[in-house]
Order: sequence, then structure tokens, then C-alpha cells
Amino acid sequence: MNQDFLDALRQIEKEKEIPLEVLLTTIESALETAYKKNYAATGDVRVRVTSSKSGFKVFCQKDVVEDVNNGHTEIGLDDAKRHDPDATIGSSIEIEVTPENFGRIAAQTAKQVVVQRIREAEREHVYEEFGDRVGEVVTGTVQRKEQRNVLINLGKVEALLPPAEQVSTEPYRFGDRLKVYLLEVRRTPRGPQVIVSRTHPTLIRRLFELEVPEIAEGIVTIKSVAREAGARTKIAVASSDEKVDPVGACVGHRGSRVQAVVNELYDEKIDIVRWNADITKFIAESLSPAKVVSVTADEQNKTALVVVPDTQLSLAIGKSGQNVRLAARLTGWRIDIRSEAQIAKAVLTAKPEAEGEDVGSADGSNPEAEKEIQLESLEQDTVQEDKSEV
Repeated sequence: MNQDFLDALRQIEKEKEIPLEVLLTTIESALETAYKKNYAATGDVRVRVTSSKSGFKVFCQKDVVEDVNNGHTEIGLDDAKRHDPDATIGSSIEIEVTPENFGRIAAQTAKQVVVQRIREAEREHVYEEFGDRVGEVVTGTVQRKEQRNVLINLGKVEALLPPAEQVSTEPYRFGDRLKVYLLEVRRTPRGPQVIVSRTHPTLIRRLFELEVPEIAEGIVTIKSVAREAGARTKIAVASSDEKVDPVGACVGHRGSRVQAVVNELYDEKIDIVRWNADITKFIAESLSPAKVVSVTADEQNKTALVVVPDTQLSLAIGKSGQNVRLAARLTGWRIDIRSEAQIAKAVLTAKPEAEGEDVGSADGSNPEAEKEIQLESLEQDTVQEDKSEV
């Protein structure tokens, strides 16, 4: 084989990460096609890439017969014995049929076939590599914008960031380095198409896995994530080791770990709350930074009535209901928030069913009666101010 030719194949192997054996097999297959096309050959034709000066040799498998009717697929016994002394009638032998000018013809005819086969092998390699990485976070560079789509250069392929997976507050300037969530890899006629996301909640999980060793090691677990991309995210964390504080591990020294995630997300706010098996405590934690007075949970309907101080009501609800909305997604429960003043008003305006009946008080002296009265009065209360239901 010509040394320059071999060097070129090794260069392709290095750049495209396609094994040399695959390249040689591809070229041999292409040259077989070229030989059959130019010489109208039929039968089992094989091309071998050898180390000779010519570089290529063509071999054809022929059946040994007494009377030759087709010279392309048959050979007489006498001729067969010149190639293989052990040849007998009915056997098959492989003989070389390389034409003198095959090298030139092969170069002209097989060029496009070889290029196409190499391109297909490269596409398949890219598809397999990124197909196995779906669900991971990869780093890319913003290449360009096409209409509303953003193309992210991942090195071997340009990934597509569609409008539905973009965060409206992020600039996506040319040359910006971003971490993106590998959402999907599709097969298309033009090769594999990689779809990435900047809005997926799992992106938060993967970023914290990169920044927090305790999460990567499995000591700290992210139980749930609720995200409104570009605005705010809540994550619930738990620790399997009593000596490790899950919230502190995620925050890091002077907030260094969580700040690294915030910077990657263009200053998106992140609330880290402690997960608890007790749903009432978990709901109270999920409304952080607001302070909660009490939580009454309805297990059957998965709804909860949360009472907060009057001064904490706006904070608990959040801007446009964002805080309570994220808390509901985080816990999977429907949350109804009321202030202490609203609860007191509901209790005072409620009428006892019988004269002289003890209706209880807000201090918990008769908690069962208080609960029933609160629920009844809340159904009658039509005032919507400072109320948020998710």
C-alpha cells in the first residue's frame, strides 16, 4: 500500500475517530463496486488492499467446471490447477483478476463512494456517542442563530437549541460557553441531530452534581426540583449521613457552590430546602424563605392549608404567586395560604351550630373544633385578596 495513502487513512482515523479497519473495509467495498461497474463483472468479486506498489488487488471466486459458459464466474479444471493444484471439478477457487489500469479507474470511480461511506461511518459514530449521553450535561459554545433557533458547537457536532428549550432572559451571544442538557439525538437524512435544553429541570440536578461532591457520591440526594427557567428554582435535598447537612453541602463555603450554579444560569434564584418525610414539615420548608405558623394536611385529597403571619403573607405567596406555585410543584400537593388575620376573621364570623356550643380558640385549646370551624368558614369566605391557590 502506498505510504501516503496509508498516512491519509491514519489522519482520517485520528480526526474522525473511525478505526483504520473500518476505513479499509469501506474502501474495499467501494472498489468492488467500481470494478463491477467498469468491467461488467458478476459473481463473488473481492478487493483487497495490500502492501504492494499498486496498493489494490482484485480477486474473483470462480467455480471449477468442465465446460466454461461464463468466464466471469467459471473456470476450467486445467486453468484452475495453475492457480490451485488441489482444485477439482465442483470446487471453488479464488484467483486474481486485477486489470492493469485498475488503479486509475478505481481512483476515479470509487472516490465519491469512499467519501460517502466515510461520512456515513462518521455520522454513525457521532450518533452512538451522543445517543449514549442523553440525560447528561455537556459544554458547548454558541455558534450562531438561525431564525429563532440557537446552534451550539459541541466539538464534533452542532447541537440545536430550539425556542421551546431556551430561557427568554438569556442572551446567547456568539462565543458564549454554556452548559446544556442533552435532551435527544435524532436520525435525519443529513446526519444525527442533537437537541439540547437550557430549561429542563434535570439541568439543575446535573449542575449540582458537578459542583457538590456529596451529591456525586450519593451522600446527599436531590429529592425533587421545581423550576421556572430564568426566574427561580427550588430544590429539596436530603442526606443519608447524619453528620452531613444537605443544605450546607449544596450552599458551600460562603455560598461558593450554589453561586457557581447561579452564575451558570445567569443569576437565576435558587432556593435549597430540606426534604422531610413528614409532609407538613416539608410543605413548611418548601415555602422558604417565608415563616409558617401551621400546616393542616388533607392526605386523601393531597391539599394543605398553610397559615402564615400577616407580615409573611406576601413573601409566602411570592411575586405573581411564584413562591407558592413552586412549592406546590416541589411537594406535589395543592397549597392554600392564609394569614393569621384571615383565619381569625373566619373563626369570629363563624356561627355555632347550637347555642352555647364550645367552638374552640386559635390557641389550640380545642384543636378539633377549631379545625372544623376553619374549614367551614373558609368555604364561605369569598374574599380573594392576599389568597393564592395552586
